[in-house]
Amino acid sequence: MKTHVKALVVGGGAVGTSIAYHLGKAGWDTMLLERDELTSGSTWHAAGLLPLFNMGYATSHIHDYSVRFYKTLEAETGLNAGFAVVGNLRMAQTDARMDEYELYASTAETVGIPYEFLTPAQIRERWPLVRTEDLKGALFHPTDGYINPADVTMAMAKGARQHGVTIERKWQVDGYEWTGSEWRVTVTKMGEKGGNLVPTEEQAVITAEHVVTATGNHAQRTARLLGLKIPAIPVEHQYIVTEPDPALVEWRAAGNPEHPVLRDADAKWYVREERKGWILGPYERNAPARFEYDVPESFRADLFPLDLERIEEEYMSMIHRIPTSEEVGLKDDFNGPICYTPDGNPLVGPAPGLRNMWLAEGFSFGITAAGGTGHYLAQMMVEGEAEIDMASLDPKRYGSWMTTEYAARKNEECYEHVFILHHPDEEREACRPLRTAPVYERQKAAGAQFGCVNGFERPNYFGPKDAPSSFDHDARSFRRGGWWDYARAEAEAIRKGVGLIDASAFTKHLLRGPGATAFLDKFTCNKLPKVGRINLTYALTDAGTTRTEYTIVRLAENAYYLVSAGAWTAYDADFLTKSAEDFMAAGGGYVDIHDVTTQWGVFAIAGPKSRDVLNELVKDADPSTVLSNKRFPWLSMRNIELGMCPVRAIRVAYTGELGWELHHPIEMQTYLYDQLLAAGEKHGLTLVGARAQNWLRQEKSYRAFGTELGRDATPLEAGLDRFVDLSKDFNGKAAMEAKGIRSMCVTVLIDGPSDADPWGREALYDGDTKVGRLTSGGYSVAFGRSIGMGYVRPDLARPGTRLKVRMQGKLWDVEVTEDSPYDPTNAVIRIDG
Repeated sequence: MKTHVKALVVGGGAVGTSIAYHLGKAGWDTMLLERDELTSGSTWHAAGLLPLFNMGYATSHIHDYSVRFYKTLEAETGLNAGFAVVGNLRMAQTDARMDEYELYASTAETVGIPYEFLTPAQIRERWPLVRTEDLKGALFHPTDGYINPADVTMAMAKGARQHGVTIERKWQVDGYEWTGSEWRVTVTKMGEKGGNLVPTEEQAVITAEHVVTATGNHAQRTARLLGLKIPAIPVEHQYIVTEPDPALVEWRAAGNPEHPVLRDADAKWYVREERKGWILGPYERNAPARFEYDVPESFRADLFPLDLERIEEEYMSMIHRIPTSEEVGLKDDFNGPICYTPDGNPLVGPAPGLRNMWLAEGFSFGITAAGGTGHYLAQMMVEGEAEIDMASLDPKRYGSWMTTEYAARKNEECYEHVFILHHPDEEREACRPLRTAPVYERQKAAGAQFGCVNGFERPNYFGPKDAPSSFDHDARSFRRGGWWDYARAEAEAIRKGVGLIDASAFTKHLLRGPGATAFLDKFTCNKLPKVGRINLTYALTDAGTTRTEYTIVRLAENAYYLVSAGAWTAYDADFLTKSAEDFMAAGGGYVDIHDVTTQWGVFAIAGPKSRDVLNELVKDADPSTVLSNKRFPWLSMRNIELGMCPVRAIRVAYTGELGWELHHPIEMQTYLYDQLLAAGEKHGLTLVGARAQNWLRQEKSYRAFGTELGRDATPLEAGLDRFVDLSKDFNGKAAMEAKGIRSMCVTVLIDGPSDADPWGREALYDGDTKVGRLTSGGYSVAFGRSIGMGYVRPDLARPGTRLKVRMQGKLWDVEVTEDSPYDPTNAVIRIDG
């Protein structure tokens, strides 16, 4: 066995095998270790479905690549992967489900995935065994279907060997040690005793420059060995196989084609043909998480006892949908572990706090995602970044606050929600509330309907105090949900009066030390602010794309307060810390970094009357001038006192109105909140949630990280030239300039349907040609029209350009506007008083 490789992949399921294949193809000396046999984990009992449907942009690309890649394996390896390209039919029993499919379809268009919509009559004509009288229609993807998981894994394994990859079976990893330049991986040879897999006395040490873990059900063991928290925990998934259905036998004997994979989403199941019978795979309620801490040594290619009572409802609904299946007996059953994460997306990317350690864990649709994960993860490792933004799958989207109990319960919920309507405005209720600001109960009493960001409860909007809970799906929609009127009123209140927004979830870091200034100057692309001033800046990837957005407040010559997106605390902290370590290792001065996110609360007060409210509370020798332009200009910071609360006030507003961010000691939050509400009463102060704020920032063309800003576009492509100082050297500069301008970020106003706004997942067209996609969407109270932001070809980014956007199956008129269509000169932000 080799004892040194460039890349070591741990785990021989479909995902690990694909990663090894793609690293080998890229020319890396790669070894794959499997503790048992290839496919012996969840791969062997997977149903092998390849659904292209996905709301996420990155995961849609991953699934699309997999489907295309698997079709090439036989030509390359000579092994048939067992790909049955029968298509995928998603049926809808409700209008809401058809709305969901329209949004799916528009997302598919942005990736280039073909689809077609079918009426119930068309479904019945093609597949007469399917009952259709209670259907509204269906969405059909003709290019996917199902595959044999073992066959595709073995084909990828052969392809990997052809690319020079070494595959070793029956070796278990028992320890990881980072030496500063490579990983020392201790491995133990596994043997068999009484049918169980047991360690032998034979051990070895493998050194590797990079390690990838793709350990599936064993992710919790991997987490312990690495000293990490990995929220990948399996959930039981059952499916049953029937005896041959005589009606299906007759259908196929007559020369008719195989049925597509059938999905009755409203009934929570998939069905496909299997040897003239049917496979039923339900996603039922109350499926339990398993292996929360470890997989028993006795569990190999094993299954759990079937629980037919738990899936009775889904079984009966299959009989309803395919009446001929009623008299067919059961031939086989499977109940095995399938790994999940709290949001259903896998964990793909660099491990937090570790160097050259990569995670590929938590795949609930592992066969579908395996091919694409190998492709894009190999790009990240070999080239430094993938061609698509992989941030939505980054393992660091869950911070150190995450526990095993949280992951297990959220994973169970995620499993249950596979076929529950995926409203873009959904808020799932498990494990909530967990992380709350001190004013949570006060906000709740005021009618706050909360969303969850990085585990924090954050008001999405404020409804009537007797409104249904924010978890009531009846209040949600793929169009304008029950919250829409409240959000519009809140947005109007900020534009015309004054509003108060809880922004306490913002990520906050304190950075100081003799090397702080030199480090930040190299780390970010904009000029550093003077003491007491702020600027907006970006840290770039080595590929020149946007890695993180920061508001930098300069507190002293070598002390800075960094504010970034609340959803990305661990993601930003890891990048910031590792970059500072590299800077110091290269001879730079000492840099001290502290995550102070939970030490500081933030209220954003904004609107034409915001100064009037604050003037009621300011304590100063001359309180009437404290907030004037002369003493407190735009884009500056001052330490002020509001009543008895010391406040680090920053004159900036994400809404584009006159306003301040009030950063305050978290233990004084309830006091400050009460003072602000009392002072604001006579000025009509309105409590405002995140959804109205999101609309308002689009009226100002403020880009948001995770939507307009990401690792697939440079700051110049995002239209942020004014925040890039090309006269200085900074990380990623040369790569950014070499990329040029491939597409441009634009703001658009939309003459869309009267009952809907875009969600930021829709395709943009110039005539019949797809030319871009939206990344954000909403409603503009300033213009009385839908609004959105997104990327188009550079030649179409000029203001006044007319395009189309796909919403609910139709094309609607779009106009590209100037940047910051509301108050383009920033006059209202700078207004004096």
